[in-house]
Amino acid sequence: MLDTLDAAAVRRWCSGALAALRRHQGEIDALNVYPVPDGDTGTNLVLTLTSAQHALALDLDNSSEGEQTSHGRVLRLMARGALLGARGNSGVIVSQILRALADTLTDTAVVRGRALASALTAATDAAYAAVARPVEGTVLTVVAAAARAADRTGSDDLATVVRAAASAARDALAATPGQLPVLARAGVVDAGGRGLCLLLDALAAVVGTPVPDSTGDHAADPGDSAYRVPGDPGGAGSAVDSHSGAGSEGYGYEVQFLLEAPAGAVDRMRAALAEIGDSLVVVGSDAGDDDDEGYDAGDGDRDDADGHGPVWNVHVHVDDIGAAIEAGIAAGRPYQISVTRFADQSAPPLAGRAAVVVAAGTGLAALFTGEGAGVVGGSPSTAELLDAIRRTGAAEVVVLPNDPDTQAVANLAAREAEAGGVTVAVVPTRSPVQALAALAVRDPRRRFDDDVIAMAEAAGACRYAEVCHAAREALTVAGRCRPGDVLALVEGEVLLIGTDLAGTCRNLLDQLLGGGGELVTLIVGEQAPDGLGDAVAAHVARCWPFVEVHTFVGGQPHYPLMVGIE
Repeated sequence: MLDTLDAAAVRRWCSGALAALRRHQGEIDALNVYPVPDGDTGTNLVLTLTSAQHALALDLDNSSEGEQTSHGRVLRLMARGALLGARGNSGVIVSQILRALADTLTDTAVVRGRALASALTAATDAAYAAVARPVEGTVLTVVAAAARAADRTGSDDLATVVRAAASAARDALAATPGQLPVLARAGVVDAGGRGLCLLLDALAAVVGTPVPDSTGDHAADPGDSAYRVPGDPGGAGSAVDSHSGAGSEGYGYEVQFLLEAPAGAVDRMRAALAEIGDSLVVVGSDAGDDDDEGYDAGDGDRDDADGHGPVWNVHVHVDDIGAAIEAGIAAGRPYQISVTRFADQSAPPLAGRAAVVVAAGTGLAALFTGEGAGVVGGSPSTAELLDAIRRTGAAEVVVLPNDPDTQAVANLAAREAEAGGVTVAVVPTRSPVQALAALAVRDPRRRFDDDVIAMAEAAGACRYAEVCHAAREALTVAGRCRPGDVLALVEGEVLLIGTDLAGTCRNLLDQLLGGGGELVTLIVGEQAPDGLGDAVAAHVARCWPFVEVHTFVGGQPHYPLMVGIE
């Protein structure tokens, strides 16, 4: 068993957690309180941890080694990667848990039980702070239970504390249906809490005190090669070599790639790159790892397709891009090659105002682009939204997430962008129809804050609904549904259950317009049968003659029809 949580253990923890989440990804996706086919909590957590693993594999940190402990440096890399890759509420909350662990433990010389217990308490505070309206019976409850159990041990033994935290998290997860009626009706536990339990189980396995999961499985053996990444001192060895010449001012390009090659060939490549460039960093396994299978840092998978050996991360500043890549080819198999021209990094001054919208579906993307907004695909990561904000080149940016799960990611991206000098406001739209309403009232002549308020009011005044097919049997507020039934959801709650798509759509519009409305927006999805939008629009024109109807082909998945009422 480990006495302390060192840098090598953190790396193995990240790999183990990612492997466990991948094994249970489908199971977590299926833990949905509503029987609609868009459950993606497991997928979001896998993508979040993949980004954390990627950050560890790249292992490029500009901070001085003397400024932080080795385990603190690795924790910060892991947390930063998770933050930039965070997707959905659960991904955001996990990224904040990791950030709090890093902040708390970075300056702790030796991480034993009491230090970890304190860090878990800080992580709980960070998780609750990340949510505007905390709800018990969720991942928040699970992390709080883990922290309390760790603290109650009063022990400085790392294994004792980790096992107590993991076991308490498991018990708290099992109790979540009793705290949230919507979970009880669906007969499931909280999906995000299940994911967090897997993270804690993976940590227990690394420490040496594995806790069986609900299926009876244990996390993989920490000694397994799947847990090893380039530069992991806990594996067969590591090597970090940097060459610093006269600085990078004389070089025009940054070249980075991952390389599958034996150590001897890497030594020759290192010498060749040192002759033509500067800021050379090569990170990977040493010669003792030559027989190990490689690791693809880009997606977190072991790169064992051809079993050529260890994988190295290569970074260099050069003028001759071709020569740098040729040096990699001479050594082995380079891949995930990226080239950055330093001249392109000097961005023009920020100016003007822009909007960024999250939209899934080619029709929706074209619709929002036509409204002058930048568009990001559905379920974006923090990094993808941040990139979209920066690409606008605007000093003031409004973000329209169009989904409750994406709002937390948008808030993280906004904070990151504001640190770079961009003023960002997130209007909490929950549907593309609300984003259309918000964009319709924006006015660049107003003060930015006034414009954001006007957009938020317009979005809030737009009632939204979706029609989809049930993916599983479940008890909803409108009664029990079965797979294949047509569900009409109004602002997230199931209002109608039917068997005929067109008929349910017509009934939905009648119920919505019975409460008033002057403008109906219909967005037809990719799974809609031909003529659905026209048939519903004709029904509205016939039964509600004073209501204006606009129909668009959105191409969105899961929902054959989205509806907005203003």
